[in-house]
Amino acid sequence: MAALIALLVLLLAGCGSRLPERAFETRPTAHPSGGEPLRVGIITSATSPVGGGAFTGPRDGARAYFDALNARGGIDGRKVEVLTCDDGGSGVGNNACVHELVDERKVFALVATTALDYAGAPLVSRAGVPDIGGQPLTPAYDTYPHLYGIYGSSAPRTGRAPGWNGVLYGGTEVYRWFREHLGARTAAVVSYNQAASASYARLVSDGLRAEGYRVVDEQVDFALPNFRAVAADLRAQHADLVLDALDTHGNARLCEAMESLGVRVTAKVTNVQNWSSSVPRDYAAAPGCRSALYVTGSSRNHDDAGRPAVREFRAAMGDRPLSQWQLEGWAAAMWFTDAATSCGARLSRACVEEFVNRPEPYTARGLLLPVRFEHLAEPPKTRSTCLSVARWRDGRGWVSQGDMDTDCATVPQLPYRP
Repeated sequence: MAALIALLVLLLAGCGSRLPERAFETRPTAHPSGGEPLRVGIITSATSPVGGGAFTGPRDGARAYFDALNARGGIDGRKVEVLTCDDGGSGVGNNACVHELVDERKVFALVATTALDYAGAPLVSRAGVPDIGGQPLTPAYDTYPHLYGIYGSSAPRTGRAPGWNGVLYGGTEVYRWFREHLGARTAAVVSYNQAASASYARLVSDGLRAEGYRVVDEQVDFALPNFRAVAADLRAQHADLVLDALDTHGNARLCEAMESLGVRVTAKVTNVQNWSSSVPRDYAAAPGCRSALYVTGSSRNHDDAGRPAVREFRAAMGDRPLSQWQLEGWAAAMWFTDAATSCGARLSRACVEEFVNRPEPYTARGLLLPVRFEHLAEPPKTRSTCLSVARWRDGRGWVSQGDMDTDCATVPQLPYRP
């Protein structure tokens, strides 16, 4: 489930054909020789309407991994040449990046794609270029073959429609965790009056109701949001849990409004996009709200320095501000590297995809909850799902709440249309 304001819809208008999709694919086999660099592309909405730097974390984490890998000799003695492209957050720009990297620069694979509008996804799929560890900001990773999102997928991924005939499914594990661990019963969901934000907010509200919450839906104008009015209503409704479909800036302004009116909640829950070390700066004017800030996701807390794999990531990032998306970009690059290394001398795109599609789940040395691609004909009604939860503590950073490997529950899977 992509808990992001940037969640957009990308539907492919399919044309009928009697030929299977593979008849239209170009899947060149790469047989490395002579120690030539292995080209990998990273497409990022580095500049976009959402704001500069909002989507660069996965790219930066992946580049840090490949830099460290190259310092160790690369993949079987071959350096990885990383080619990046900023699509500007538009479909036109995304198509241009795909043409540049896939058609002109002939990259072997894409890694850690983070595209606000992944319009070029069908082109990547038809070219047979594996796209590994991308952030699912659009339904592309639940639609097309050869695309492998960082959180996995159970959908058929035939290229015709997202999920199962245009329907995706999300679990209620986040809401159950706060009900069982913090005793939350009344939840407010704050969104913009913008299609992607409102759509995600509806999914959150449905999940909360399925877990027995009383739900208060709050919506603000995207251009001129009145967060003070929302904060006043949160106080009147006695909300003890606040979730959102907002960006970092919106979250900070909401917290400032809550602070000014003295609104206190048990937990202010945000998403992986806002899981970063910039909390003291972003929430400087809202210490009360900051102390109740929680985040949930599907990857190991980047502040959990007791884990060797996390320490390696942090050491490679140096003194740079850290974010969870950087860690997931690092994990995506590791995933590609492990897949390519498994092929040895017979490195090919088909071999890399064979590794990614294997039945054994992938965890990136424990940085990810188990990731797999199942291609289920029917959507599951329930699923055993684990969860990574952290709480912000001034002076300590993000403090993990339990162990994501064992903090699991069997929860219903609710349908929604992206």
